[in-house]
Amino acid sequence: MPVECEAEVHRLIEEHLPLVRHVVFQVAVHFPRHVDREELATAGALGLVEAARRYDQARGVPFDRFAAQRIRGAILDAVRAADWAPRSVRTLARKLEQVEQQLATKLGRVPNAHEKAEALGMEPDELRRLQDRMFRSVVLALEYEVADDDEELTLVDVLADDHNREPSEELENRELHSYLRDAVGLLPERHRLVIVGYFLEGAKSQELAQLLGVTESRISQLRSEALAMLRDGIEAQYEPAPAEEPTGRVARRKAGYASAIGDASAWSDRLTALATS
Repeated sequence: MPVECEAEVHRLIEEHLPLVRHVVFQVAVHFPRHVDREELATAGALGLVEAARRYDQARGVPFDRFAAQRIRGAILDAVRAADWAPRSVRTLARKLEQVEQQLATKLGRVPNAHEKAEALGMEPDELRRLQDRMFRSVVLALEYEVADDDEELTLVDVLADDHNREPSEELENRELHSYLRDAVGLLPERHRLVIVGYFLEGAKSQELAQLLGVTESRISQLRSEALAMLRDGIEAQYEPAPAEEPTGRVARRKAGYASAIGDASAWSDRLTALATS
């Protein structure tokens, strides 16, 4: 018989509230990050309430299984209702994402628009129109809260305006770019060739492997090592100098590289490097 007692309905809801979070966790991995998980939980809670009111114990189906289906359905309905893109665009978007991943694995770099269009059997203009529709379908409210602390920032507060930067932000940006340029220049030769070739010249891993006479897996290793060196070397410029001298060969090498980055340019040159370019 259907649950008719209001007290029993309340009991089912209260006891199975954790189930809502569990289902949200399961389905949220399939949605982009901008989809608010709290809104998914709200939709799921409404699904739980509906499940508690519709549950018929006589059918022999456990309530948690019955409720999970209702919760999942309510979440998906809420997402579809808020989604401006038709299903065809979403299907093509998923296909495009898969193609991009496959090409990146095959080519050893980020594929360009022509390669993606060819893999999808499209003309480049057709792919560009599809991407425009995908981008327009991502709707974010400017009052959406993005801070986890007590500052209560919203999306409109943190959107960057490249044409109206604060003077301090502009100086920090120039300094960071200068550090990056010096850090790349100070990399060991093979690491530098891989970074410049891969990220600035668009070379494939296979081409770099032939140039350096190594395997493609070695190119991948060199790229990972170089990126770690760049990250650690630049981060060190914004940290206080260690009180003690580093011990160990690896620590001394890292410290020497970081020190070389700091000494490569005068601070005044770093702040004016991009102003005249």
